[in-house]
Amino acid sequence: MLAAGVGRRLYGDDYEQPPKCLLEFGNKTLMQRHLENLQALSIDAMTLVLGHRADTILDSAQVHAADGFINPVFNPYYRGGPVVSLWMARDVLRSGDDIIFMDADVLYQPEMLERLVHSNHDNCFLFDREIEDGDEPVRLCLADGTPVDFGKNIEGDFDQVGEWPGFLKLSPAVAAKIADALDGYIDSARMHVAYEPAMRDVLKTEPKGTFGIEDVSDMAWIEIDFVEDLDRARDEILPQIS
Repeated sequence: MLAAGVGRRLYGDDYEQPPKCLLEFGNKTLMQRHLENLQALSIDAMTLVLGHRADTILDSAQVHAADGFINPVFNPYYRGGPVVSLWMARDVLRSGDDIIFMDADVLYQPEMLERLVHSNHDNCFLFDREIEDGDEPVRLCLADGTPVDFGKNIEGDFDQVGEWPGFLKLSPAVAAKIADALDGYIDSARMHVAYEPAMRDVLKTEPKGTFGIEDVSDMAWIEIDFVEDLDRARDEILPQIS
């Protein structure tokens, strides 16, 4: 789980605001909701990549986690791009374990995560057929039901486009290949980019069918990047989850 950023798009230069993962919805922070959902699904451990206000986040998270459940990793370059935060977890990606990748700033129905964890696909994107206009959504493109492209800038032949909610299931072999791709971005000093291009590099080079999807178009979720997202999360998404 990545929770290192400063939330600049939400808060501007006001660094005294709570980290996004500590925003409360229905008297629970996003982090508390993540931890409850993960532990309910018998996930073994959570590697938590931290940066901005790391101690505050970790102290809050530990309250809701079993002893030893959280493995904190600190990213001292958290003001750079998210690709650095994911690269900081490269040893976990190479651990030989199955991996669930998550962004920390998503409010969602717990069944979304359950659907991903229990998917029959070893490597699996969540997929929402409903996608907003604009440059912000991360697009997932399908051909014959199979992922063929991914990111904010897409190309190629496909017959369906949806939005990726920010959760991804990875087999040990593919997780290690993503770690290798991340090494390439860091080695070439491309440290101010998102992490999606590294994932896309692996998607585009693996044989078709390596990745599958779980459709979550019937579920409520939102990634919180802007003030309007925060308002929608409280007014529209939370009542559906509750």
